[in-house]
Amino acid sequence: MSILICGSLAYDTIMVFQDQFKNHILPDKIHALSVAFYVPEMRREFGGTAGNIAYNLQLLEGNPLIMATVGEDFAPYAAWMKQNNLAETHITTIQNSYTAQAFITTDTDDNQITAFHPGAMVESHQNSVKDTNKIALAIIAPDGRDGMFQHARECHELGIPFMFDPGQGLPMFNGEELLYFIEMADYLAVNDYESQIIQDKTGLTLTELAAKVKALIVTLGGNGSYIYADGQRFDIPSVKADKIIDPTGCGDAYRAGLLYGIVRGWDWPTCGRLASTMGAIKIASRGGQNHKPTREEIENVYAQALVKQVVADEQVH
Repeated sequence: MSILICGSLAYDTIMVFQDQFKNHILPDKIHALSVAFYVPEMRREFGGTAGNIAYNLQLLEGNPLIMATVGEDFAPYAAWMKQNNLAETHITTIQNSYTAQAFITTDTDDNQITAFHPGAMVESHQNSVKDTNKIALAIIAPDGRDGMFQHARECHELGIPFMFDPGQGLPMFNGEELLYFIEMADYLAVNDYESQIIQDKTGLTLTELAAKVKALIVTLGGNGSYIYADGQRFDIPSVKADKIIDPTGCGDAYRAGLLYGIVRGWDWPTCGRLASTMGAIKIASRGGQNHKPTREEIENVYAQALVKQVVADEQVH
């Protein structure tokens, strides 16, 4: 049985400007902005929600299956996927299109200017969940708007449990549309900021939203996360990272841990601890897919964090 990952595959081109943007943008000329930044440092990363989640699930030997649309420039990413044993079975190439990509320029204060080209992602509805088989669980992550609606509806009709992860796709949906997803979903995963946006758009509290799904997961960055499930709130502590390098893709790594645990029927504290472990491992490297822990190394980080938590709980009591 596979875990279906419906979401984006994208290139992230990251450039570093060795100065501060504010030194080169004149406030009184902002209405006629025309600036150029010299960026001698540049790197290209493999990313996208589906790519990042699947990469982390593969590290866990979780049998991920990506469903996404890409452009004619996908060959380098395809080679990367092959190198990491990620199947292309449900990845569709859209002719005369580019793969989705973000162009991110960062200054020395970590301010960012980003341009995002969705490219082939907007054609994600050309893929159908009905073309898959033996799917134990799915996630509907940020993707083309029409594709997100279609894949959620197909999962629901086929009886495939799924996690709704609106992420950066939230602005595409109004309150009624978000409730449409949530009513069909089994799980809802958001960060703290996104949880507030959903509450504002739907007019529902977190408790009311949690009542509509089997579990509502809210991540809090370095402050851990919490999970509303079974009429309870489970507080999940963060796992201390070896070093903090880049938060890009940490939420996707967290979700991979959740999906892995859910498929295996683990309790929510265990699912949450593995999810936090995956996020902590990811944040110690740049990009969403450059960390390379073995399965044994992941287990060791998880075990060490669990021991520390048990000791801390005993001290509290």
